Amino acid sequence: MPELPEVETVKRTLNELVAGKQIERVTVHLPRIIQRPDDIHAFAMELAGHTVTGVERRGKFLRILLDGLVLVSHLRMEGRYGLYHQNEPVEKHTHVIFHFTDGTELRYKDVRQFGTMHLFKTGEDLISAPLHKLGIEPLEEAFTAEALYDAVGSRATSIKAALLNQSYIVGIGNIYVDESLFRAGIHPAQPAKSLSMEQISQLYRAIVDTLSESVAAGGSSVKSYVNGQGQSGSFQHQLQIYGRKAEPCVRCGTAVEKTVVAGRGTHYCPVCQPVPAM
Repeated sequence: MPELPEVETVKRTLNELVAGKQIERVTVHLPRIIQRPDDIHAFAMELAGHTVTGVERRGKFLRILLDGLVLVSHLRMEGRYGLYHQNEPVEKHTHVIFHFTDGTELRYKDVRQFGTMHLFKTGEDLISAPLHKLGIEPLEEAFTAEALYDAVGSRATSIKAALLNQSYIVGIGNIYVDESLFRAGIHPAQPAKSLSMEQISQLYRAIVDTLSESVAAGGSSVKSYVNGQGQSGSFQHQLQIYGRKAEPCVRCGTAVEKTVVAGRGTHYCPVCQPVPAM
């Protein structure tokens, strides 16, 4: 967490909150958040005077666009942004503050301290780490059943591991992989290369529908996720398989099981998603 729908929601709210604002100065309280440049003073100096022109998303990363610069931000487990007035008290675990000329501040808070920020000149971010090896976006027109087959159809690994691999397809994490595989009726441990084109087509549609519905619901707040305005998502109330261990399957009534696939806790229905014959 957060995954594509949550980051997409943060992107949209940040666009509403900070687009057009000019940075006066930047305060960094936890230097390790800043990955590029490796000098926090250079980071702050480069950003001072620049104006936010918009916010975009690439996979699970935010791309905060400025005039001449791009700030690539990964929220990791519990990173969050919020807009405050400069006179409001600074909360605990606030690690980076972008002070705007209008008296407001964009504050980055991260209890787990795993988030990262990389600053680039415009045009350099998409050809540099951490974005340069990311796979196809599942909510763009280029993502089709054929594109999904090209990305994972020859992989010997489990289909869950293939979908979690961000160099194949971006933004789909543990929650939405489980949900998509359930909708498609595919067992998470089935080797990706053993899937038929019909199964791939069903999985493609399940991925698009699941992510689109979650984006419309503002994402899933299964832990601490909130958007840039402090609001929780609601898609967790629509989850059909994830987090429902021992509960009856919404389709057949069989108890949902939980196992480990690709090193991740994995929920599935043993009837609707039968173990593949090896």
